[in-house]
Amino acid sequence: MRLILASKSPRRHELLALMGLRFEIAVCDAPELAPAGAGPEETVRALALQKAAAIFDMHPQDCVVGADTLVFLDGLHFGKPNNVAEAKAFLRLLQGRSHRVLTGLAVLYPGGRDVRVCETEVTFAAMTDTEIDWYAATGEPMDKAGAYGVQGPGGMFVSAVNGSYHNVMGMPIYLLYAMLRDAGLWERFIQ
Repeated sequence: MRLILASKSPRRHELLALMGLRFEIAVCDAPELAPAGAGPEETVRALALQKAAAIFDMHPQDCVVGADTLVFLDGLHFGKPNNVAEAKAFLRLLQGRSHRVLTGLAVLYPGGRDVRVCETEVTFAAMTDTEIDWYAATGEPMDKAGAYGVQGPGGMFVSAVNGSYHNVMGMPIYLLYAMLRDAGLWERFIQ
């Protein structure tokens, strides 16, 4: 049995390697479809399950991990921005406030499946337009939910993290460890 990560995210790759896991990567480019009218937890849970299921269908004898991270504030969710203008708009809404980062995590394996959600509260410092313009110009916001990366230059604008830091990066590693352990699979994949 192999451990397969259904993600092209370099941060998720780094975090699984940090955990000391042997894993492979398989990416599904199917469109992500959130359930109509779903709340934040249901949305990230469904999207993570879609990603994992698409790969598990091709590799039913392996263990597949899918994850989806979104930022939520005032009833809105923020995925990856489509362009620099949208990244700046996201940052203007998030700056000076606290928001929720939710990651849905799905682990599918022969005879079982586990889908859970990790939530972290992140507080941004107030940002000037100059700071927002500078940060957007770094390019970092473009491939990250909420248009920021806590592990890079964007981290200097994060004044507090209440919950899993790794969740904000896109992979709550303790939760993944617990899910693999609970399924009796942890020891199969450690190096």
